[in-house]
Amino acid sequence: GTLVKLWMFVMRLSCSGKAFHVAFATQAQEAFLQGHVLAFEHFGSVPDRIRYDNLKPAVVRVLRGRDRDESERFTALRSHYGYEAFFCIPGKEGAHEKGGVEGEIGRFRRRHLTPVPDHGSLAELNEHLAAADLADDDRGITGRTQTVGAALIAERPALGALPDEPFDAA
Repeated sequence: GTLVKLWMFVMRLSCSGKAFHVAFATQAQEAFLQGHVLAFEHFGSVPDRIRYDNLKPAVVRVLRGRDRDESERFTALRSHYGYEAFFCIPGKEGAHEKGGVEGEIGRFRRRHLTPVPDHGSLAELNEHLAAADLADDDRGITGRTQTVGAALIAERPALGALPDEPFDAA
């Protein structure tokens, strides 16, 4: 019965528009890394490149252009899954670069988190989010002829295989 502030990890595949959502009780780096592990398992594959804002769990220091000093654990995650990180330009210059996931967050919130869900535990909330992700496979994206789920099936051969063991986010 008590309102609790949580943080949501969201990853969206650009081609199909398929997204993954999971809530955490913390913004710690372990949650960020675990979000990736769960997202890759959800998609059944790994994208070749992932676009990021300049968030602290991944970036120690912003350098020039797109160059970044990455955190050691984030570099280990990328190496384990074999994908490239693409960092957005900070400020107004890079605002247009992250529109896909920003739009996804708003759409998902309006469709699945309004009114605020009332669950007895974080696990129950994450079950709700997983069911919403599954239901969204049947949705269409304006200007596209396939549903998100059908587009994911078409996109999957272009994605990388999961490693034999998941990354240990702890």
